[in-house]
Parts: sequence; C-alpha cells; structure tokens
Amino acid sequence: MANIVILGAGMMGSAFSTPLADNGHRVRLVGTHLDGDMVEEIHESHVHPKLRAHLHPTVVPFTYDRLGEAIQDADVVVIGVNSNGIGWAGDQLAAVLPDDVPLLFLTKGMTGSEDRIDLLPWVLREHLPVRHRDRIKLAAIGGPSIAGELVVRHHTCVVVTGEDSALLEQLAVLLRTPYYHVWTSTDMIGVETCVAMKNIYALAVGLANGILEKTGKPENDAVMWNLAAALFAQGLWETAYVVDYMGGDRRSVVSLPGAGDMYVTSMGGRNGRMGRYLGMGIPFSAAKATYMPDDTIEGSQLLQAIGPTVDRFVADGRFDGAAIPLLRTLIDIVCHDAPPEIPWDDFFAGAQGR
Repeated sequence: MANIVILGAGMMGSAFSTPLADNGHRVRLVGTHLDGDMVEEIHESHVHPKLRAHLHPTVVPFTYDRLGEAIQDADVVVIGVNSNGIGWAGDQLAAVLPDDVPLLFLTKGMTGSEDRIDLLPWVLREHLPVRHRDRIKLAAIGGPSIAGELVVRHHTCVVVTGEDSALLEQLAVLLRTPYYHVWTSTDMIGVETCVAMKNIYALAVGLANGILEKTGKPENDAVMWNLAAALFAQGLWETAYVVDYMGGDRRSVVSLPGAGDMYVTSMGGRNGRMGRYLGMGIPFSAAKATYMPDDTIEGSQLLQAIGPTVDRFVADGRFDGAAIPLLRTLIDIVCHDAPPEIPWDDFFAGAQGR
C-alpha cells in the first residue's frame, strides 16, 4: 500500500484516483486554488460535480493550503493541474516536496520561448529548489484516457513513461487493475510530445464538423469523414516531425500516446467542439468568448504557447515549414483569428514524398 498525493482536483486528476484507490492505496486529492468548490463538494458528498460520479470512498480531499500536511509521507506525487498552472504547481511543491519522491505527470502540454520548446515536466522542475532538480525522478502517463470513462472503470490503456526503468515498473504495479491496463516506455520525450500535440490536431479534426454544418448536408445526408480522416492523418505525420525534432522515438506516434490519444480526443470533448465553431467560420476569439468562455481548450492553449516559437523556427530554418502546414494554419486560426482555409496543395506533400 502506498501513499499517493494528487495535486489537482479537476476531472482527470480526480478520475485517476479511482484505479489507485481500487488497488488499496491511500489517496489524498489536493485541489488547486481554483478547485475550492469541487473540493467542498467532494468532501460533502464524495461526488465530483463535473465528472458527475462518485469517487472511491477512501479518497480524502484537501484544499491547496493543506498541501504540506497531505504530502508529508507521500510515496508518489501526481501532477494533475491545468497546463497553465504548471508553474503554480512547481512553486507550491518547492517548499514542501520531500526528498526522493517521484513526480508522475497527468498534465500535458509544451511551452515555447525565444529559442526552444520545452515539455511541461521540465518546466515544473525548474521551479523546484536546485537541490531537487537533478535528483527528482519524473514520469508521465500517456494514452487515450477520457476522465469520465476512467472514473466509472471502463477499460483504459495507457503507458507510463520516464527515464528510470525500475521506477516505471514500480508505478505500473501501483496502477494496474483489471480495467486500467498499463505498459511502460522509456521514450518520455516522444510520449509527452505526442500527448501534447494531439490536442492541437483534435481541433483540426473538429473543423470537418463545422465545415459540414456551414455548407449543409447534401441530399444523401453524407457527412465529412473523408475530410476528418485526412486531417487526422496529416496531424499524425506532423506530430512525427515534431517528435523527431524534440529527440523522441517515432514509434510513440503510432501507438497509444500518438494515434490512440489523438483518436479519442478527436472523437469528442472540448477541442473538437472548438474545432466545430472554427470550421463554421467563427473567429477563435469570438468562439471562445461566446460559446466556451469557462472551458479550458488545451489545443488552443498549446497553440498560443508555442505558436510564436514555431513561427520563429520556420523563419530561421530550424523547422521546415512545408512539413507542418496544418500546424501553421492552426496557429493562424487561433493566434490571429484567421479563417479556416485549408491549404490543400501543401497538405500531405511531406508524407507522400512529393
């Protein structure tokens, strides 16, 4: 039995408590400064208001100001905050994280700067005291995992990734249940790149629904699976290009963290809904303010975080712009309110060797 602290009481952090608690671990679910209402509801009824499901009765909720108390004897700390809160999480942990306690990341995303793109585990590590940075062991979960399905124990397949093979095996044993199936991978860069980029390309796949809605169904009620599939395929190709640049393994692109996670994210959820609005011709800023003002759109957050860096990399030759036409189009759509005009002549050229 292990002591597990989950920082972030949102949908995925809370759902992740289910396999842990089912395995008999002591789980402390610590909300962020934005999770006060959820923590209170969980404390009173053990129902998560957004998941609309009961959490395991042994899960103990904590407010963020009690993180120091919750973490004292932790064996693992799980990071389940919003991607925009990764710096906040690092600052909170800096004062209380015990020595030699590994961090397991559910949070997905990347950040861009003047000359580099970073994965979020590296970003959080920089917020920790210097004495922790080289010693702390980092791991992450990647793969198709919808929180609402996990919390009700639907079959879910993921990989746990990191650089320490022994730690990965320990974590896999902690996590595996008859419904939560876990494999290990030491390709942390590839896995984390895939699970971040999939949110961007889920936006793209969602464009097809919006374009269909704007143009109207034909007399035979045909939809636009052809277009959606083409956008999905281009997204995988471009993800592989970015994985290559970051130094990851392309095998992750065609397995659970890449194709698997992109598929499940494209089939529904907030990124797909936003993609629909964009495909209808509604500028991103208007769609966000009017239809999804309180929703976290991870794909758009990532585009805003790395868009300027991608543009700079293309300009100075570090990225081949012809290899990532869909990414560049989505940057224009989200960051500059451009219309969803798909550059067909540029698509698939790299993938088809033309």
